[in-house]
Amino acid sequence: MAKWFGNLKLAKQKTAFVCNECGSDYAKWQGQCSDCGEWNSITEIRLGPAKGSGRAGSGVTASRAGFAGALSSAQVLKDIDLNDLPRFSAGAEEFDRVLGGGLVPGSSVLVGGNPGAGKSTLLLQTMCHLSQSMEGLYITGEESLQQVAMRAQRLQLPTEKLRLMSETNVETIVAAAQEFKPKVLVVDSIQVVHTDEISSAPGSVSQVRECAAYLTRFAKQTGTVLFLVGHVTKDGSLAGPKVLEHMIDCSILLEGTHDSRFRTLRGQKNRFGAVNELGVFAMTEQGMREVKNPSAIFLDRSNEPAAGSAVMAVWEGTRPLLVEIQALVDDSQLGNPRRVAVGLEQNRLAMLLAVLHRHGGLQVGDQDVFANVVGGVKVLETSADLALLLAIVSSFRDRQLPQDMVIFGEVGLSGEIRPVPSGQERLSEAAKHGFKRAIVPNGNAPKGEIPGMQVIGVSKLSEALGAVE
Repeated sequence: MAKWFGNLKLAKQKTAFVCNECGSDYAKWQGQCSDCGEWNSITEIRLGPAKGSGRAGSGVTASRAGFAGALSSAQVLKDIDLNDLPRFSAGAEEFDRVLGGGLVPGSSVLVGGNPGAGKSTLLLQTMCHLSQSMEGLYITGEESLQQVAMRAQRLQLPTEKLRLMSETNVETIVAAAQEFKPKVLVVDSIQVVHTDEISSAPGSVSQVRECAAYLTRFAKQTGTVLFLVGHVTKDGSLAGPKVLEHMIDCSILLEGTHDSRFRTLRGQKNRFGAVNELGVFAMTEQGMREVKNPSAIFLDRSNEPAAGSAVMAVWEGTRPLLVEIQALVDDSQLGNPRRVAVGLEQNRLAMLLAVLHRHGGLQVGDQDVFANVVGGVKVLETSADLALLLAIVSSFRDRQLPQDMVIFGEVGLSGEIRPVPSGQERLSEAAKHGFKRAIVPNGNAPKGEIPGMQVIGVSKLSEALGAVE
């Protein structure tokens, strides 16, 4: 036996250990990732055999040269012509806003969201309208062609020019894209796409990473706009390795609850525009319809004033947004009073309650405090501090705040009211919606008068509490 197998060399399968959170590689398994600090996030993956040439029909060598396009000589920065990448509209102003002004040729966009949020509906609408003026290719890996066609018919979309393909093999997808040469390519979703060079199951770290890199290389080398649909985990973050978010140019998240007809499209990463830009859509029988005046829907308040309600002006990306914030303070039946924040940061609520006690003279340590941002909007900036505190005081004292008052400002630990960016634009948005009074930081008080609006500038929390007495 040894004679027969003495000259036979068995090919050894190459493996690597990769962190699912940050994508770091290790030679052997360990319990904690040294780079990101996460525990039990390192998994073993099997690597494909090294080849001297690229995949069939791809034109990409194994060295992966020219990831962002064809290799060329170095250029001086000021000599680069920006007219080579003209933007074009996606067909909806709210979608263009989140993308930074439109689609950029050669860019890759990752669209995430909970199941049923409307990711496939939004992209199908976009592709059907874009296909009327340019070549488009929609790859569906989770649904059959008949299911997608039924949705397009139900939404009454133009379907005579959009090419549709049901495929999960990345080599076949790229081969079809090379044949039809689409300007826009949608892959729904990246978690079901696989490559033959890796033997692990679709959705694994190695498959998602390699397929995303392969599709991104193709998009950048051919100037194709690439949309990748991604799944989300139970905590709302995008599933798969974190390295996937580093590969793409733009990452947007479609959020919305099943009991609400409104969806918010938020940019989390954008190499071609502002981050945290917000677009608002309404889910209707005809699909996703953009809401061009989102402040109006978030300010759909009751005609009867109620204690614990205040209107704040937050800044989302490149525009102001008026949102109602509600607070409820009630006697606690527990030894440890509850602190619940929906749409706000939980720890910041606890900090602001301590500031209210120390510098406002209001003790709510034995009270349950609930805070909610109406409409399902998530407020990520500190300009909501002052409005939240005044809403808490209003609920605690059972006194209504004026219906025509808007409030914004950051509250410091020493009780000072700090200015926030773009104060003039926030006040102009409030005046446009009929607000007559405003409580703002002294640093945001306008030098000139705003017609029809009384602006009260405050520098301390005690001054703000006195203004609403």
